[in-house]
Amino acid sequence: MKIEDTIRREQFCQIKSEIRGSDQHLVVGIDVAKDKHHAFMGSATGKSLLRKLVFENNLQGFRKLQERSEAIGIQNALSKIVFGMEPTGTYHKPLGAYLIGCGHHVVLVTGKAVKNNRELLDGRWDKNDIKDPANVADLICQGKCLYYDYPSASINQLRELLSLRRRLKKEEHSLRMRIRNNLLAQYFPELDRFYSACETESLAIVRWFLDPAMIACMEFDEFFSLVTRTKRGIAQKLRLEKIHRLAVESVGCPMGPAVEFEAELLVKKLDQVRRQLKEIAELMEDFCMEFSEYSWLLTIPGFGPYIAARVLASISNPWRFDSSNQVIKLAGYDLGANRSGKTSNEAVPVISKRGNSELRYALYQAAHVASSRNPDFIRYYTRMLRGRERERGIKTKMKVKLAAKMLKIAWTLMRKQEVFDPDHLIIA
Repeated sequence: MKIEDTIRREQFCQIKSEIRGSDQHLVVGIDVAKDKHHAFMGSATGKSLLRKLVFENNLQGFRKLQERSEAIGIQNALSKIVFGMEPTGTYHKPLGAYLIGCGHHVVLVTGKAVKNNRELLDGRWDKNDIKDPANVADLICQGKCLYYDYPSASINQLRELLSLRRRLKKEEHSLRMRIRNNLLAQYFPELDRFYSACETESLAIVRWFLDPAMIACMEFDEFFSLVTRTKRGIAQKLRLEKIHRLAVESVGCPMGPAVEFEAELLVKKLDQVRRQLKEIAELMEDFCMEFSEYSWLLTIPGFGPYIAARVLASISNPWRFDSSNQVIKLAGYDLGANRSGKTSNEAVPVISKRGNSELRYALYQAAHVASSRNPDFIRYYTRMLRGRERERGIKTKMKVKLAAKMLKIAWTLMRKQEVFDPDHLIIA
C-alpha cells in the first residue's frame, strides 16, 4: 500500500505541474452532495465539453460518470482524465474510493479556494449546483488542487477510532462540567473545592448523597465506608471529615427526586463514557501494533500511546513527503507574517494554524511533557530560552518550536526505521 501511495503522489505532482494549458487532460469537476452529484467536464485549455451531468450516489451513478467521462475523453482526443471534488463532510469518500479503485486520478480543492474563485468565473457571486462543478474544474486547470489522501484500511480504521475518541472526550468533558457547574453549584457548593482532589469519591457522593442533609444525618464512619472503595490513608480520611462537617452547614438549594435522578444518570453516563474510552484505547493499540513505526515513535520522550497513534495516523506513509517542511505544514506549524508595508524586522511571524489542529495540540502536549521531564529535552529547551527569558510569552513560543521539531524527528524516525537518539535534537 505504501508503494501505491507513493506512486499516486508522484502522479499527482506530475499532473499539477503539467495540467495548466495541457491538450491531453480531460478535467472533471464534481459538486458532491448527499444523494446526487453534479459533474462538469472540460479540457485543461478552458473548453467546455459537458456542462451538466447529474448522477446518483450509488454504483450505477458512479459507473455512469466513469463511462461518460471515458467516452468524452476519446471523442476529444484527451488521453488523461482527472477527477476533482470539494470535500463535503464524508459524502465524497465513497466516490473517491471508487474512482481510485478503478485507477483514475483524483484530486481535491479546498472550500476556501472554491469560495474565492467563484466570483472570478463571471464577475458575480452566484452559487448553484450547475456552476459549482465548473468552478472546481477551473481550479484544477490552474493547478490549484490538493493530493487526495487514500491510506491503507488499518490507517483509516485508526483515524475513525481517533475521531470517535475526540467525540467521546468532548462528551466526557460536557458531563463533568454539568456535574460540577450545575449540580454541585446548586445543591452542594462546598463539595466543589474537593472535587479535583479525588474525583472517584466526589462522584460517589454526587450519585448517592448529593443532598447534604443526607450526609448530616449519618455518622462519619458510615459515610466513610459508603463513599470509599479503597483506603488511601490519613489524607483521604481528613478530606472526607471536612466534607462531612461542611454538609451540616451547607447553603445548597433543597433537592427533590428529579435532581436525584439526574445526578445518578449523569454519573452513570460518565462512567460509561470512560469505559468506552478505555476500550477505544485498547483497540487503537491493536491497530497501531500492525505498524513497526509505532514502536519507534514511542521511543520519543513525551510520546505516549495516544500521541504516537495520532502522529502515525496523520503522517501515514512518511515517503509521501519530500521534506520536513511539508510535514510541518501538515500540522499547521509553518510560519507566516504580514510583511506588507513593513521591514523584515517589523514583521512578526506566527504559525499558520492551517493544518491538523488535533495533531498540533498533541505535539504541544508532548513538548510540554518532554521539556519538563526528560533531561535531554530540558537542556535543549533551556538553550532555546537562554537570553530571551524576559520576553513575553517566550516559553509558549519555544514549546511550539519544540513541538514542530518533535514532529520532524518523528517523521525522520519513520523514514529511517530507527529509535530515538538524543543526537536527533541537533540533527533534525
